[in-house]
Amino acid sequence: MHPKIALVTGASSGIGETTARHLLAAGFVVYGAARRIDRMADLAAAGMHTLALDVTDEASVADAVAHVLAEQGRIDVLVNNAGYGSYGALEDVPMREARAQVDVNLFGLAHLTQLVLPAMRAQGSGTIINIASMGGQFATPLGAWYHASKFAVEGLSDALRLELRAFGIDVVVIEPGSIRTEWGAIAADKLRATSGQGPYRELAMAVATSLEHSSQADARLTSPPEVIARAVTKAASARRPRTRYRVGFGARPLVLLSRILPARTFDRLITRAAS
Repeated sequence: MHPKIALVTGASSGIGETTARHLLAAGFVVYGAARRIDRMADLAAAGMHTLALDVTDEASVADAVAHVLAEQGRIDVLVNNAGYGSYGALEDVPMREARAQVDVNLFGLAHLTQLVLPAMRAQGSGTIINIASMGGQFATPLGAWYHASKFAVEGLSDALRLELRAFGIDVVVIEPGSIRTEWGAIAADKLRATSGQGPYRELAMAVATSLEHSSQADARLTSPPEVIARAVTKAASARRPRTRYRVGFGARPLVLLSRILPARTFDRLITRAAS
């Protein structure tokens, strides 16, 4: 048996980097892709292939897929992890930023998947793993565009799973809870810049502080990125993976509560937790 070929986007840090390392340790041939290839020097030194990839640039996406296929002749696993959180009150967020959020988190994922699928159909197998969020099942204040993008990833993945069933290709959604990476600090900075002044200031500052805490090394109400990496590796290795893996701090109980509590009761719970 030849080792499986995996392409992981957003591999320069956080969940993507940790996932790439876990897949490599599990025996996969791994291509780690990100906009800044210099940030993946350690991955290259560990024996991983690294690629420069901007998921919003169609030529960059096409070049990356062509490169992997030229070297390996196949792609067995695609981990769509590249993404970020754009936070701010809907009233405050410029539409250009809203479009950028959806472009990275949804359209970039979709385009890369489009280009990988012909090879997977030809080989009669493959696994598409989309990193969504527990925030694709319920919303928190000041994250409208982030949640819109992740809700969309959930719907896209469900439709795609039905389309690809006949071709032996699995579609998996990973729904992380609160994960200890730099994601929270970046989202907090964007939130303060967008809604740190004006009518939403008080809520924005409270939510930004909460987001920032999730990036701290000693954050208690978070899980390390390894829990996501293990779930991805399990899905990528399984003959019949689950359609969803809900992992990380808060993911399972909060999604469950969002379904059983009245909407306004859950709103109050989330507002208190977020601020």
